[in-house]
Amino acid sequence: MNETLPLCPECSSEHAYEMGALLVCPMCGHEWAATSADADSDADEAAGERVIRDAVGNILADGDTVSVLKDLKIKGSSNVIKVGTRVRGIRLTDGVGDHDIDCRIEGVQMQLKSSVVKKV
Repeated sequence: MNETLPLCPECSSEHAYEMGALLVCPMCGHEWAATSADADSDADEAAGERVIRDAVGNILADGDTVSVLKDLKIKGSSNVIKVGTRVRGIRLTDGVGDHDIDCRIEGVQMQLKSSVVKKV
C-alpha cells in the first residue's frame, strides 16, 4: 500500500495513509490532496517556477494579504505577533532557512514562513 502513496511533503515520512480524498501523515499531522498536489507540483516544476503555498495550500503571490495562524515570538524582543494579525503587501523571497515571506508588521521588517500564514 505505501509503495503507491507519496512521501509526506512536510516531513518526508513514508507512513502516509488515505482518509477520504486526502492523504494524511501520522508523524506530523500534515494533510494534502493526493491528485491535485501531485498534478500541480508536476506542472509547476515543468514550467520551472517556484510556487509558495500558505498553510492551507493556496498559492501566494507578491502583494497578497495574509493572516497569521499562530502566536509568533519576535526574536530578540519581548513582543508577540498575535493570531489573526493581517499582513499586507507581502514579498516572496528566498529567505534564511525556510522563511520565504518578507513583510513589515507593526513597523518591523521581518521574514515569515509560509506555513504559519493563510491567504485572506
